[in-house]
Amino acid sequence: MPASTVESSEHASFDKTKAYVAQEEEGEAFFDDGREIELLHFVYGHPSIEEIRGSPENVLKAIDEYGRTKKYLMNVGNDKGRIVSNLIAEVKPQLMVELGGYVGYSALLFGDAVRRAGGKRYFSLERNPEFGAVIMSLVELAGLGDVVKVVIGSSAESIRRLHAQGSLQHIDLMFLDHYKPAYTTDLKLCEHLKLITPGTVLAADNVIKPGNPPYLEYVRSTVEQKRQAQGSEQSDGIDIQSGFGRMADMYKKRVGEEKVSTETKGNPNLVYESKLVNSFEPTGVPDGVEITRCVGVAE
Repeated sequence: MPASTVESSEHASFDKTKAYVAQEEEGEAFFDDGREIELLHFVYGHPSIEEIRGSPENVLKAIDEYGRTKKYLMNVGNDKGRIVSNLIAEVKPQLMVELGGYVGYSALLFGDAVRRAGGKRYFSLERNPEFGAVIMSLVELAGLGDVVKVVIGSSAESIRRLHAQGSLQHIDLMFLDHYKPAYTTDLKLCEHLKLITPGTVLAADNVIKPGNPPYLEYVRSTVEQKRQAQGSEQSDGIDIQSGFGRMADMYKKRVGEEKVSTETKGNPNLVYESKLVNSFEPTGVPDGVEITRCVGVAE
């Protein structure tokens, strides 16, 4: 049976006074429509800009203010963010990687947590160069430029490049929050490059909303189940739109017919223990974070 458990978040209810405005209705854009640049102007034009400078906490408050009073932002938010921040305090990663940076909310929150825990580097991998520019601007505003490094490009290409350069030789903690079909394939790439070893911890967002059954099946499978599945995989790529609906359509608008390579088979011998921590989107919609620990290597 898969090594998986479910536990409740330390906060069982959502504080509606802190809710973001609702995500737009079906058929309407909910990101990549100019709101990200609008957010940047909102933060830099804020009446409290001098108090915001040099303070990750105050930059995050300004982002939350925009999300609560202006337009929806697909950030990790306070509730799920607390789960990962607590994990950082426990793991004390020297190097943490996030896949999918969007406007930098997680880079600010988790990069600050990594620095507080004694860590040295937080890589924020973001495909969209406009979003990457927003992240870099807010990271510098918050005074986190010494820890957070923004890397522009597809997640798989960026992982390979950082590894080849010698900048990424091991991942202590990884936060997955990018386009959903790549969760599993990017994890397998990291396994192949020996970036995942016993002690590595993974935190995957949006495993309830919108959900990611292929990823959950993989990290919750036994070594034997993964070995059996490996022989039946195809290597012609996965259509990014398959089974991931609305968000995939939004990505298609920007990057076209995206393919996620399945050529890298990963390392099925890695032993994972995985659990779901229930929480909420910043709008109050139920969601969860899957926390997966690599605990060994099977012979």
